[in-house]
Amino acid sequence: MRMVIVTGMSGAGKSSVLKMLEDAGYFCVDNLPIQLIFKFVQLTFQGKEKFDKVALGVDIRSGQALEELDEVLEKMKTEGYHYEILFLDAKTEVLVKRYKETRRIHPLSGSGRVEQGIEDEREKLSFIKKKADVIIDTSQMLIRELKSEVDKIYNKNEKYNNFFITVLSFGFKYGIPMDSDLVFDVRFLPNPFYDPILKYQTGNDKPVRDFVMSSEMAGIFLDKLEDMITFLIPKYLLEGKNQLVISIGCTGGKHRSVTLANEITGRLKKLKYGLKVEHRDIEKDAKR
Repeated sequence: MRMVIVTGMSGAGKSSVLKMLEDAGYFCVDNLPIQLIFKFVQLTFQGKEKFDKVALGVDIRSGQALEELDEVLEKMKTEGYHYEILFLDAKTEVLVKRYKETRRIHPLSGSGRVEQGIEDEREKLSFIKKKADVIIDTSQMLIRELKSEVDKIYNKNEKYNNFFITVLSFGFKYGIPMDSDLVFDVRFLPNPFYDPILKYQTGNDKPVRDFVMSSEMAGIFLDKLEDMITFLIPKYLLEGKNQLVISIGCTGGKHRSVTLANEITGRLKKLKYGLKVEHRDIEKDAKR
């Protein structure tokens, strides 16, 4: 039997993941009292009704009893009950935004600031995050992207590397993305904007892509960028980082940056990490 303990930060997507696992055939139980978890495990492993796949949701709503979870997990391991831990995380500013959009109250904030409740929760959950087999940072993920990752890990049984890369194109005139880890300026490349035929196309269109990539400098830049990213990722993993946002900018975020973002994303696919490309400013200043 496969047992997955789904936990993590409030607002990071735990409830959504449990629904995804339920749709995938898992028997799901959410917010079971900590004191009952071991008994529940015994019943699912040894009971008359056999379960092939079980998912158990555990989070900060357990209150003070959460401190007992470490002991319960050790007991399960000692008794030979195999389990996996999936920890869902997100950046504090993203969680704050999600709470404000839904107008929900954070479990630990009470009448205080949401930010403080989130930081308190992060500290209280740190022990289980260290035990996690899989950590998914949902800061930059759409629901369909999260579903795809969950499906790969818990339905198709593909290996997950606890690392997700977002390649983001942008326009400098609209500001550098705040969540960038690495920022690269490709305004040194020839600009298709000044070609009346290419001006209203984007880097997703073949004529623009061909124009940008016809520059020898574009290929050299991609080679060096790929080499640096490949070098850096193992270093980030050693530091416990599980997400990397690589921002590539040009003037308006429509031509050069889009082309280079697409190209480097294609090259990074061979690394087998979670990967996606986004074009933040591609629709701005569109011809009307």
